[in-house]
Amino acid sequence: MASTLKKLVSDEGRYLKSFQLFLDNSSEHQCMQEFVHGTLPDILARIGDGKSSVNVLGVGSGGGKIDLQMLSQLQKKYPGISVNNEVVEPCAEMIDAYKELVSKTPNLENTKFTWHKMTSSDYEHHRTEKNITTKMDFIHMIQMLYYVSDPGATVKFFRSLLSRTGKLLIILVSGTSGWAKLWNTYKDELCDTNLSQCITTQEIKEYLDAKGIKYQNYELPSSMDITKCFTEGDENGELLLDFLTEICDFSKTAPKDLKAAVMDLLRHPECSKEIDGRIIFNNTLGALVLEP
Repeated sequence: MASTLKKLVSDEGRYLKSFQLFLDNSSEHQCMQEFVHGTLPDILARIGDGKSSVNVLGVGSGGGKIDLQMLSQLQKKYPGISVNNEVVEPCAEMIDAYKELVSKTPNLENTKFTWHKMTSSDYEHHRTEKNITTKMDFIHMIQMLYYVSDPGATVKFFRSLLSRTGKLLIILVSGTSGWAKLWNTYKDELCDTNLSQCITTQEIKEYLDAKGIKYQNYELPSSMDITKCFTEGDENGELLLDFLTEICDFSKTAPKDLKAAVMDLLRHPECSKEIDGRIIFNNTLGALVLEP
């Protein structure tokens, strides 16, 4: 049944539209900003000690909004330090947006940007082929492990790039979020592991625990207003529903029984709460911090 449904990630234009609506209707960036300003400075406490420059790597950085806030915190922690900031991002439109944001952002004189238009696996091949051995002091992978074929191997590779005092930050939806309930219930119908993974921090923690790898775990409470998803024919509601299900035109192309069941589940208390007549989806994120 799922094989007949077109995956959202296969339509970049519709994906970007639905993703922007997701950001507009959720507290995703707000909760990340609170984490970046409140918690990240302590995480970055030792990465630049005794160094005149630090190497930072963003994997799946998107338009760079959160990246630049993290760089700002790093510069506050180590005033005047030189930063070599590498960006791995497969979407040309996102890289262009990132570059434009950099051009408008002050106080980046000590930061050198290198953009790689490639996937994380392409970057791994790139380093191997070029025999690049540069170690990274800070690596962040925000909301990107859904789009790799083997999340555990990806984490293992990027952790191997850390310097002695380096830190790897992974942010994904939490195992306590509405996403976890949705995916656990309809993984077979909605998820295509050839294109993306229905994965939460819970699965990553299980992988790390099995390998005996220590990590710090943070919960980032977040929510998303999905009320419009329940208004038949609402264009923005349909785009949001596409984002939730990862299916292109889910409202129009999904079998009626699947659509009805998914819509019921989205109202389920483990997914959403009704507040003042609005349906508010649990979008809680999890942040994991690893050392070498």
